Amino acid sequence: MKKIIPIEEGDFYWAEGGFRVFTEQYHLKRGYCCESGCKHCPYGYDAKTNSQ
Repeated sequence: MKKIIPIEEGDFYWAEGGFRVFTEQYHLKRGYCCESGCKHCPYGYDAKTNSQ
């Protein structure tokens, strides 16, 4: 079971279309890459090659 990380100020912003975009700050707090191709992934995941 994965740990729930509380969302704090600076963890995301709202993009056009109402999408919540998580920031690098949030990804680092979470502590792992979800391999979803996140815009601000600090782990170097590349969705095109499916690798880090």
